[in-house]
Amino acid sequence: MSRVVSLLLGVALLCGHGAFSRRVVSGQKVCFADFKHPCYKMAYFHELSSRVSFQEARLACESEGGVLLSLENEAEQKLIESMLQNLTKPGTGISDGDFWIGLWRNGDGQTSGACPDLYQWSDGSSSQYRNWYTDEPSCGSEKCVVMYHQPTANPGLGGPYLYQWNDDRCNMKHNYICKYEPEINPTAAVEKPYLTNQPGDTQQNVVVTEAGIIPNLIYVVIPTIPLLLLILVAFGTCCFQMLHKSKGRTKTSPNQSTLWISKSTRKESGMEV
Repeated sequence: MSRVVSLLLGVALLCGHGAFSRRVVSGQKVCFADFKHPCYKMAYFHELSSRVSFQEARLACESEGGVLLSLENEAEQKLIESMLQNLTKPGTGISDGDFWIGLWRNGDGQTSGACPDLYQWSDGSSSQYRNWYTDEPSCGSEKCVVMYHQPTANPGLGGPYLYQWNDDRCNMKHNYICKYEPEINPTAAVEKPYLTNQPGDTQQNVVVTEAGIIPNLIYVVIPTIPLLLLILVAFGTCCFQMLHKSKGRTKTSPNQSTLWISKSTRKESGMEV
């Protein structure tokens, strides 16, 4: 029963690109009920001065047990896009601001090979999936990769910038996306926010909702409902039968007298004259 519920929750969360059943919040870890998808966190900073470099973003993710985002295929790319669409939908106040992902180029000791082939994932992933914008990577001094998030920018020569990848200087300040292992146990987010102390984050902290502590009541209550109903039916049946028997014992016949009166008079020897 609990497995069915978890699958239904997963379907609801993944139903359609960008159609999430719950709000994606900046700094909140988002997990999936099927325990197969990784968890993610979108760290968005409204203030430019609060955004972080590539190395700071990498350390921030690792300090929470995650890694800077690696992308395995187009399906995962589309999933991240839908989460960003949910995060930045109208009315949230969140708009332009690129996001660091975990792809980078380490030029030390690398003297051969085409520049795009030198990029690697910081978490050790062997994924060859790429989503470069036209004429990217430009290489040179730009060694770290961001996912474009410029909804207000006009399309360039290669089309819209949104969600395409671009290499940038590693000391530039951007938002970032973390990736975590799937949650092993079904959990619900604890309504207990805390503030992260990210390197370079001096003016605006990211509010994070901690997940993985209190079991989701759905997984506890729903499987017990059939048992509770069975107990209630059995208890009601027993009570009805006991009440019925009790009434049967107390009933008397209409012809039965409730008092015993002797029809013969007793002759008392002491009263004779």
